Amino acid sequence: MEEEQMLTKEQILDMLDAGQYKELKEELGNMYPVDIAETLEDFEQKPLVMVFRLLAKEEAAETFTYMNSDMREVLIGALTDSELEEVMEEMYLDDTVDVLEEMPANVVDRLLMVTDEETRAQINQLLQYPEDSAGSIMTTEYVDLREEMTVGQAMAHIKKTGIHKETIYTCYVTENNRKLVGMVSLRTLLFSEDEDVLENIMESNVISVNTLEDQESVAQMFTKYDFAALPVVDQENRLVGIITVDDAIDVLQEETTEDFE
Repeated sequence: MEEEQMLTKEQILDMLDAGQYKELKEELGNMYPVDIAETLEDFEQKPLVMVFRLLAKEEAAETFTYMNSDMREVLIGALTDSELEEVMEEMYLDDTVDVLEEMPANVVDRLLMVTDEETRAQINQLLQYPEDSAGSIMTTEYVDLREEMTVGQAMAHIKKTGIHKETIYTCYVTENNRKLVGMVSLRTLLFSEDEDVLENIMESNVISVNTLEDQESVAQMFTKYDFAALPVVDQENRLVGIITVDDAIDVLQEETTEDFE
């Protein structure tokens, strides 16, 4: 995206004052969420909420994850339950946990109140992992397949459920009780025959990490092996989540900053 396409704080406020909401909505749609969050950083509550309400659902949720804790708290206090629910539904679980860990208890209670029971249980589970562990940065939104599936069945499953997953490019094969037995890439599936069985085409030598493993050592594995995602298992080798490369980069950046300081 070219720099001149980005709106400045002054341009956004002028468009709000002029009631150019449709035009502003279109312009915001051309900006990256991270840039929107940065531009809105010094906004007062009223224009901040007005701009946030102009964003499309997915864009609003992603922008929310890039905001600082003060901005998030302002929005949480101003948005309705239904608006908050939409934001929470669009956010990935690991991002949701990151947000909740920075919020005061009363704000956390409000956010958890607008999530469904299943999501709330998953969030509570992730919040219980030690702060610097692999479990604390993983997401439970991954694609899991069964080894007896054909490629055709696997592709149908990905199309049905993949929209809600953090990544579909690496899929994990499990058997009873979610025991991790293999992995298969979307590329492999695309270039296989529909009748091929996953057990015959999957990679069975899967590198995984334990939920309690140190997150810095886990992040360094992404550099060593050039992973896009890494499965996280419990003590019984049951798949409980995945860590994606963007989360690993965040950890490495945090460690670099701490070392520098």
